[in-house]
Amino acid sequence: MKSRIQSVDALRGLIMIVMALDHVRDFFHSAASQFQPDDLTRTTTALFFTRWITHFCAPVFFFTAGIGAFFWLRGDRTRAQLSAFLWKRGLWLVLLELTVLRLAMNFSVLEGPLLLSILWALGWSMVALGFLVHVPVRALAILSVAGIALHNLADKIPAARFGNWAWLWNVLHQQGAFTAGSITVVAAYPLVPWMFVMSAGFCFGRIIAMDAIERRRWLLRIGAALTVAFLLIRAINIYGDPRPWTNGILSFLRVTKYPPSLDFLLMTIGPAILLLACFNRVTFSRANPLVVFGRVPLFYFLGHLFLAHALMIPFALVRHGRAGFLFGPLRGDQYPADYGYDLWVVYAVWIAVVVMLYPLCLWFARVKERRHDWWLSYL
Repeated sequence: MKSRIQSVDALRGLIMIVMALDHVRDFFHSAASQFQPDDLTRTTTALFFTRWITHFCAPVFFFTAGIGAFFWLRGDRTRAQLSAFLWKRGLWLVLLELTVLRLAMNFSVLEGPLLLSILWALGWSMVALGFLVHVPVRALAILSVAGIALHNLADKIPAARFGNWAWLWNVLHQQGAFTAGSITVVAAYPLVPWMFVMSAGFCFGRIIAMDAIERRRWLLRIGAALTVAFLLIRAINIYGDPRPWTNGILSFLRVTKYPPSLDFLLMTIGPAILLLACFNRVTFSRANPLVVFGRVPLFYFLGHLFLAHALMIPFALVRHGRAGFLFGPLRGDQYPADYGYDLWVVYAVWIAVVVMLYPLCLWFARVKERRHDWWLSYL
């Protein structure tokens, strides 16, 4: 087996493409600063599903990061070496969150609240996995499934109950804001159960390592089981998500992402594994956009945010004659009253961003193929 699994790269590349749609919507859509697209009292079906389809991105990214860690062990590498690599890469991602990602989102590093989002959660999940890789795989699989399945039992515990330690509960389980000195910190991605999604992916690596026929058989079984489990648990409507559904398909699919509920993870990871089974039968060219983006996910991630944010400037200059309000924290109350564009514009800009990034990502993917400098593994 090759050190890289093409189907995993393709799946990761697909969700990277879809992810850009959500961020372009945040930057460009007229309602982005007015209400959430899953607010069933105000949203439209098109806007709801524009947001809903991007729910698959974060779970697949955490899950495939765990798979990648499993295959990093190939050759003569040891678990101790893997631990060291995960700790260093994890802390590097945390640093990028606090600096480069902040710059990409705000065009400023010092202004506004400090947002702890996806790179923060990925980084600390890698640090946690650096310890967890020493647990026997079967025990780790049980721990990972238990963490994913049972964490919603803690939903009714408010952060305020912990007094001065409320911030820690925000970081671990309940999305919220707290202050650190004079800085407002927003814990957007609580770490539980994201770290267990990554450790589950690490355990799942054993299935990906099987021969192609056996691998596809297990992918179909597990993907179907998780998808059916979502439908059953969501239909029963007792446990699995802090927001019970009421009536209609939109309410049924409106599950909680922060932190990701059991229903959310079943709804996304199950179909993703089924898609992985389909990709398992496809031979992709080295230049296929799915494979290219999937091999340079961090480069793509940061690049698409800078590009999408930068494209706001010419749009603002043409329509409003100014663009200064785009520098600093993105706040709707600082925008012109008529700022924003229809959903079709969002889709057009999304396609343009993906197309423009492709040659850059292809170049960088080729660099990573030719060279094996240690620092390339951190990009």
